[in-house]
Amino acid sequence: MSRRVVITGMGVVSPNGIGLPAFLNALQNGTSGIKFMPLYEELKFSCHVAGMPDFVWDELRDYISEVSFYGLKARGVAYGIRAALDAWDDAGHQRETDEPHWDTGCIFGNSIADTEAMKNVIAKVDHKEAKKLGSRVVEQAMNSGVTSYITGRLGLANKSITNSAACATGTQSILMGYEYIKHGYATRMLVGSTEHVDTYVFGAFDSMRVLSRKYNDQPEKASRPMSATAAGFVPGSGAAAFVLEDLEYALARGARIYAEILGGATNSGGQRGGGSMTAPNPTGVTRCIVDAVKAAGIDPLQVDTVSGHLTATLADKLELQNWMTGLNRTKENFPLTNSLKSMIGHSLSAAGSIESVASVLQIVHGFVHPNINLEDPNPEIIELVGEKSLPTSMVKKEINIAAKANFGFGDVNACLIFAKFKN
Repeated sequence: MSRRVVITGMGVVSPNGIGLPAFLNALQNGTSGIKFMPLYEELKFSCHVAGMPDFVWDELRDYISEVSFYGLKARGVAYGIRAALDAWDDAGHQRETDEPHWDTGCIFGNSIADTEAMKNVIAKVDHKEAKKLGSRVVEQAMNSGVTSYITGRLGLANKSITNSAACATGTQSILMGYEYIKHGYATRMLVGSTEHVDTYVFGAFDSMRVLSRKYNDQPEKASRPMSATAAGFVPGSGAAAFVLEDLEYALARGARIYAEILGGATNSGGQRGGGSMTAPNPTGVTRCIVDAVKAAGIDPLQVDTVSGHLTATLADKLELQNWMTGLNRTKENFPLTNSLKSMIGHSLSAAGSIESVASVLQIVHGFVHPNINLEDPNPEIIELVGEKSLPTSMVKKEINIAAKANFGFGDVNACLIFAKFKN
């Protein structure tokens, strides 16, 4: 059995916009969500900026019960709940149900439990006060907490998985949900990922000296993918979610369809051939792109736009070389390529989901969002793919097919092919 899979709902909690209208406006106008974070200066980090959503905690009361709201401390869980329920609402589904949705599953991803939320737990245990922790600790500490909150709120009773594949998590989660519907195991899947880069995770990356530290006084300039002055990535936080449905089911209920997922692929470079815990094997990346295009049943020359991983490190040039090989392109016909990280930073596990929402919005509204902070592109990158491939202002263009990929620590790769829906 092989079914067509379409996107009927989306939700997003991004540093530059919460909710689809705000996020779309930010994309089209090249609005940065990166801010100066006084706490990071106080903690003597080298990087003092981050992409943090303007999340109003009290608004979460509109999404979960008062019982669930009380005691919830994990911001990553909160971001995920909001994005997931916004996507569910956007698809036109009802939140309340007396019976489980046996035909609907959830695959949501994140990296680690919120260590800031666990700080109080650690302190109490260390002070021999574990009995004072209460009954809500474990559900927020477990990595599957976000998926459990979402499935419980909506009664999703099919496959329930918490995915974790570093920076490839979000893209891989969407692919897994797509495959489950495609092969007939579910009618609907709620998929996505979330991340809160708390002070402890941020500090760990800061100690690796991979973060931007030259633009602390100009936060919006700090994330500079493909730039000659790129100086490391900027951590970001947020979440995004999709409702995926079997096409026949979506049409039968008269659903609005944003786009179709044609296929995708995920693999690992095996930490060989130049790949490592922190760097991708180029052969693994190109194989992932080639396999995704093959699974989608398209000619690589049909790809109109690429949403790259492109983190503002030395790996940017190598990634573009891999895209060139994987899509069988040259400098003369390289597709329009952008990096949302220029606006929101690198949201780690949430990156693929948030960037996928951006890819789909570009298909729906016919534009390619700009790469901001690219007034000084890396000359080696321009020599490779050409300046016209890297827009610095919004380009109005019909997008029929978009490729989206992310590459994570552990040498894990994931690539998706989105398309304008044509019945």
